[in-house]
Amino acid sequence: MADIYKVPLVLTHQPEGGYTVTSPLLPELVTEGDTVDEALAHIQDAVCAVVELYEDLGKPLPASLRQSPCQMDTFFRLGGS
Repeated sequence: MADIYKVPLVLTHQPEGGYTVTSPLLPELVTEGDTVDEALAHIQDAVCAVVELYEDLGKPLPASLRQSPCQMDTFFRLGGS
C-alpha cells in the first residue's frame, strides 16, 4: 500500500497572473499553474518529486506529514491578497 501524506499547502495568487503552491513543512515543494485547478493538479507530481529527493538524500520526511490511509482529506490555505 502506498504511503499517504497530509501536506499543508499555501496557494498564492501571483500579481503577473497564475498561482504558486508551496508548503511550510516542505520548502522544496513548489509548483504553479495558470488557474487554481491547474496549480492543484500539479501538487501530486510535486510531492512525489520531493519524497524522491528526500529518499535520495537519506533525509526523513517530517513525521507530521504521515497520516492514516483511511483519512483522505485535502487541506490547503489560500494565501496572498
